[in-house]
Amino acid sequence: MAYDLYQEMILLHYRNPKNFGPLPSADLEGAESNPTCGDHIEVRLKLDPDHRKVEEIRFTGDGCAISVASTSLLTVQVAGKSLEEVRAITRDDVLKLLGIPLSPVRLKCALTGFAALGKALHSSGPSTIRPTAQGA
Repeated sequence: MAYDLYQEMILLHYRNPKNFGPLPSADLEGAESNPTCGDHIEVRLKLDPDHRKVEEIRFTGDGCAISVASTSLLTVQVAGKSLEEVRAITRDDVLKLLGIPLSPVRLKCALTGFAALGKALHSSGPSTIRPTAQGA
């Protein structure tokens, strides 16, 4: 029964993904492709003026239900969090959001958006993130 609920949630996020669309004023951006499935996801983040918190996150791209749904769920988790909190998100956290067992091929699908987010966090992006100072 719970498995069915997770499958329905995945279909809802695939059909109506959260935070889907362009973000022209992005500070950071990253992209990842999965040639096995044909998925391509681009993630963009707009940071607060101090470059310490995610003000907005959006994604674009094409992909299977698993890749789009997992990226949609991930963006909901990331929105409003500090960069430190976002960097602490693990692949297991993303897989828990989906709540269903996945084959090795589907694992790559589920983690495509996560990989794009990681690339965004490590990019210099349109602006440079200033290092946080202790006590600042």
